[in-house]
Amino acid sequence: MTRSITPFLMFEGTAEEAVHFYVSLFADSEIVRIAHYAAGEPGPAGSVQRADFRLAGRDFIAIDSPVTHDFGFTPSLSLFVECADAAEIESAYAQLGAGGRERMPLDDYGFSRRFGWIDDRFGVSWQLNLR
Repeated sequence: MTRSITPFLMFEGTAEEAVHFYVSLFADSEIVRIAHYAAGEPGPAGSVQRADFRLAGRDFIAIDSPVTHDFGFTPSLSLFVECADAAEIESAYAQLGAGGRERMPLDDYGFSRRFGWIDDRFGVSWQLNLR
């Protein structure tokens, strides 16, 4: 029987920076463990072999890929955040959007009184919602 299903984020050299950034944004978030590659292992020494972290109580895994690949993150899979209040959505949108790409600016779209969609500077797609 399946024990768990956990979102897995694969970066190319920026996993540790991204993980620290993400846990700084949301309550009930923490880095559980980060393991780094040592010299002579498959990835560059010091890069993230595996990071286990929590965002708003939900478990995630991140790595720095030891292999160069021709793909990145796609907005067809995004992290959907239900924000508690207007201050939280405004702050998260501003911080996640810094250096990233805006897909839908914060606005009332009918299905939500306040919603925004952005890709952060690492390429991860975020949908922020305030009911």
